[in-house]
Amino acid sequence: MVVTGAESTGKSTLSKALSEHFKVPFIPEFARDYVLQLNRKYSFQDVELIAQKQLEQYNNAKQSNHKIVVLDTWLIITKIWFDVVFQSVPQWIDDALKSHPVDMYLVCDTDLPWVKDNVRENGGEMREKLQQIYLAEIEQINAKYEVVSGKHDERLKKAIQIIERI
Repeated sequence: MVVTGAESTGKSTLSKALSEHFKVPFIPEFARDYVLQLNRKYSFQDVELIAQKQLEQYNNAKQSNHKIVVLDTWLIITKIWFDVVFQSVPQWIDDALKSHPVDMYLVCDTDLPWVKDNVRENGGEMREKLQQIYLAEIEQINAKYEVVSGKHDERLKKAIQIIERI
């Protein structure tokens, strides 16, 4: 199970809450902490390392005995990040998206306010545009997804209902 969506949509909060509710492992977002510790602007190589780490986290999660493992973000976002920032995407990422399927994407809606911090770059119109690109990418790989909206408790309740239906 991947929780994804545009910046500042509550992905990490929802991921942690779902993990606690279902008592299953939670794989935190790697990119945020990695970029925060850099003492410079991130590079193409940094983003590729982030993507490799995401793939490693996915592979480790697949080895779990739990029925559900919650991943906070996944290669979909990283692929779009490459494209938007560097206008280039390593081919292996498309291959990995096809060969490492996700059972369900929960896409956090942009109905929560965007909050600026040291890592976020895309508020306003760009946030909405990226959200549409993420959804299109998920549809392109024929993955199952649902958009989760509402304030924190309402969003969590909806996400739990979606997961319980699966």
